[in-house]
Amino acid sequence: MKYIALLRGINISGKNKIAMSKLKKEFTNLGFKEVTTYLNSGNIIFESNINNKNEIINNIQIMIKDKFEFDIPTYVTTSQELEELMSNSPEWWGKDNKEIYDNIIFIIPPTTYKEVFAAIGSPNEYEKIQEYKNNIFWSFDLKNYRKSNWWSKTASTEISNSITIRTANTMRKILEICLKK
Repeated sequence: MKYIALLRGINISGKNKIAMSKLKKEFTNLGFKEVTTYLNSGNIIFESNINNKNEIINNIQIMIKDKFEFDIPTYVTTSQELEELMSNSPEWWGKDNKEIYDNIIFIIPPTTYKEVFAAIGSPNEYEKIQEYKNNIFWSFDLKNYRKSNWWSKTASTEISNSITIRTANTMRKILEICLKK
């Protein structure tokens, strides 16, 4: 089965630095096949015969702790789940409008959408959100991002280690890579 691992908070502002070439090697050492990384921010596409996401997540987190000495929250999905998620985006999301920044907030289990929403609160007039299967499509007005309710709170609340965020373009490219193989 084809999987995508999204590692939270690596290679951001010089913190939790991990070279993608080393990460790819360690994923291969875990027995994962066809390992590909995308960008330098912890997006890994791979194949595995393991049919248990919790086991995969546990293996990845143990490896990162052992090899790189970081505790990294990890989100894992299948290529089929990602394709379904992307095909169910709201009509206002991902339109390549340069004035709007489109993201997906991936909620790391066992955290739920209700917990994230309770920690961050309602979006304001500068942003939109829509939940789909415990993930959140989130868009905000780029020139007013500092005024948005969710911008600072996704990084500064107690919920921050329970989510990882990717842009629409990043997730489109990851899905394209998945579908090519």
